[in-house]
Amino acid sequence: MIFNIFIILVGLAFLILGAELVVRSASNIAKKFYIPEILIGLTIVSIGTSIPELIITIKSAFKGSTDLILGNAIGSNLCNLLLILGIMGLIKPIYIQEETKKFHIPIAFFATTFLLIISILKENRVINSFLGVILIILFIAYIIYPILLDKKRIAKEYKKAKENKVLNNGNIFFQLFIILLGLILLKQGGDLVVNRATIIAENYGLSERVIGLTIVAIGTALPELITSIVSTISNNTDIGIGNLIGSSMVNFFLILGVGATIVPIKISEKFIENLFLLTFANILIWSFCYIPKKNIITRIKAFSLVGIFAIYLINLLI
Repeated sequence: MIFNIFIILVGLAFLILGAELVVRSASNIAKKFYIPEILIGLTIVSIGTSIPELIITIKSAFKGSTDLILGNAIGSNLCNLLLILGIMGLIKPIYIQEETKKFHIPIAFFATTFLLIISILKENRVINSFLGVILIILFIAYIIYPILLDKKRIAKEYKKAKENKVLNNGNIFFQLFIILLGLILLKQGGDLVVNRATIIAENYGLSERVIGLTIVAIGTALPELITSIVSTISNNTDIGIGNLIGSSMVNFFLILGVGATIVPIKISEKFIENLFLLTFANILIWSFCYIPKKNIITRIKAFSLVGIFAIYLINLLI
């Protein structure tokens, strides 16, 4: 028991160091090429920090552990939108950009509703290989769209800076290497925490579904958690927000899509209430953008998110 806890602490240290490297280098790349930080968060950072979930999904798919795949995806998104976003807001009030409010949050709501509709209306409630391919295509489209949207503006600002000789210094390949190093530390740290925490949970007789929704979901969301906290403390909240939203899309579009192409994923009835809660979380965060203070996750709003997650976790374990 003591040894397992020690390994978990080592894993957390890896996570913190990896997050610091990823956030700092991602911010440097954004500044160098005049790319919006939220776009870096949505792409490089979100895909990188979602690697643990993707690896667990592939391993679980070949073992036929579909409850673990679905529990991991749903649990990680609940963790992202309620716990992590809530913690960010408690540290510092968070401003939500107009593009995020009008495009990214609605897409997150669509992804959750899509799964909920399948679980309610589809007779056998199965995500088959055909739906898996569609989910992967939707993910690619989701990543490409904001890049194309900002392509002309980024090129214009970069050209202007080049003409005025005010380009930011810094080697792009070195920054990418540091991000890769940070992602490796995040991956290793997440593995250490999840593996040891799962051993402890199994010793207490928790089911595969509960382990997927709690230990594995929270454990694999640790890269997002630590990265978001570090980005908030270092005033790079757009990277943190982009990371959370991008990771949620990775979980529902890419990860479930990849899992479904390997093995059909059945959405059992016990997951439906979790999908309803996730849908409610999306609606709640979306509504925060329209009620005072508009477009800001205040500490009161953030506290409500963390409170809902705490109630959900307690109810799940009991």
